[in-house]
Order: sequence, then C-alpha cells, then structure tokens
Amino acid sequence: MIKFIASDLDGTLLKEDRTLPEEIFPLVEELHDRGVLFAPASGRQYANLKQLFAPVADKVLFICENGALVKYRGETLHLRPIKDLYLRDALEEIRALPHLFPMLCGENCAYIENSEQPFYRYSMQSYTNCMKVDDLNEVIGREDICKIAVYDEIAAAENCIKVLPQRLPHLRTILSGFDWCDVSAPDSDKGEAIRVVREVFGFKKEECVAFGDHMNDYEMLVECGRHYVPENAYPPLKKLIGRTMPSNAEGGVLIKIRELLKEQEEGI
Repeated sequence: MIKFIASDLDGTLLKEDRTLPEEIFPLVEELHDRGVLFAPASGRQYANLKQLFAPVADKVLFICENGALVKYRGETLHLRPIKDLYLRDALEEIRALPHLFPMLCGENCAYIENSEQPFYRYSMQSYTNCMKVDDLNEVIGREDICKIAVYDEIAAAENCIKVLPQRLPHLRTILSGFDWCDVSAPDSDKGEAIRVVREVFGFKKEECVAFGDHMNDYEMLVECGRHYVPENAYPPLKKLIGRTMPSNAEGGVLIKIRELLKEQEEGI
C-alpha cells in the first residue's frame, strides 16, 4: 500500500520549460483523497515551493533545500542548518576559486553578493525570496542557513565538484544540477528528510515512493521502497538506480504515479 510519494522537481517533475504540468494539481487532490501524502522534494526554498504548489499547499508536504528543511501546513518538522563557523570557512574557500558564485540559502530567504550574469538572473528566477547584499558574511547569524548553493559558470561536474569536497571536509558537497553544487551540513540530505517523514507519520519504507534525476536525489531514492529515475536522469545516477520511467518532457512522474495507483487497485 502506497502512503507517501516524494518527487524532485527540476529535471524530474517539471517540464522542460521548468513549469509544473497542470495535471499535477488534480492528481495531488486524488492522492490526498486516497490517503497518500505527496511531497515535492527539491533544492528550492520553501517560499518558492509553496508558491508553485499554491492550489494544493495544504495537502502536500514540502522537502526543501535538499532535505535541510521539511515543512507541513506551515509547521517546521525538520531543520538541519550549517554551523556559523563552517559557513565563514566555506565562503572563504568558494570565493578563492574562479568561476564560482555562492548563495546562502536561509530558512526564509536566500542571499547573494554577486551581480554577474547569468548567476544573478538565475538566482532571482529560482528563489522567490532572494536578496542582494554587499557581503554574505553580514548575513551569518541573521537566520539559520540551510545550504550554500554554488553556481559554476563552467560546469559543476567538471569543476567545483572536483575541488570543493576536499576544501570543505566538514561539510557535504553534492552535484545538484549541470551548473550547481550544494554545500550543506554533513548529515543533511533528502534521505535524512525522508527518514524524518517516515518517523513523524509512521510510514514504512515499502509504503514510500520517490522520483529523482540527479545525485542530490540518491539518498532519497534508496530510502523509499520504490524508486525511479527519468530517462533524462544524470547517467551515473541512472546506472546506480536502474529503474527508469519516461523523461520529464514526457510527464514520466505523472505516468508512473498513475501506473502505481492502478497496480494498487488491482492488487498487483
């Protein structure tokens, strides 16, 4: 019996133009009526996710900032921020490397100090609450920082992921997209968020389903009894998971959820 479904957004549920398929809202309503809790699970901030899912915001659970923050009906179920000491060190290391631009992702707002394009445009487009400041160090202590999103103007897999993990040994650095890496607390990821959700709601692993397309989804996928990646998934993740579904352009998440619901009805 399926009781919980978590889906990554960019590259997984979202269409190629980075918008939600309209069919997701009636499907979430149907899942809710069936007693199945749906969760968008993303590197995006809570404000942005709540805006995206506004028509059904009271019927979904939000796994935000790659698992560092979990919100349900306005209540914070989980928060795993980066310690202030490590934030200062991380900013120093990131700034010392060319082609990298850091963003501090707070519980309520994201902060940037660079105005170079396309970083500035991407930041303002992807984060509903985003503020330009003169110095990110001034933000430390203002609110809990869930993660540092690092934009790489070369390519994250070819550049920052090869150097940042060694420079930031007390933090977790993971690929989150073609030109982004995310730096978080060492024990913060989407898999940890899933474990919290299972504990709070009493879900068993085999009652949970997850969809994701990149390495920051790996822990979430393996924490759920059923897990799938779209055909367009990052090849190394695709190889690790093995179970595929149609691409995000084809509506793979919607197709697979319908298949799973039908199997459940038929008792397969």
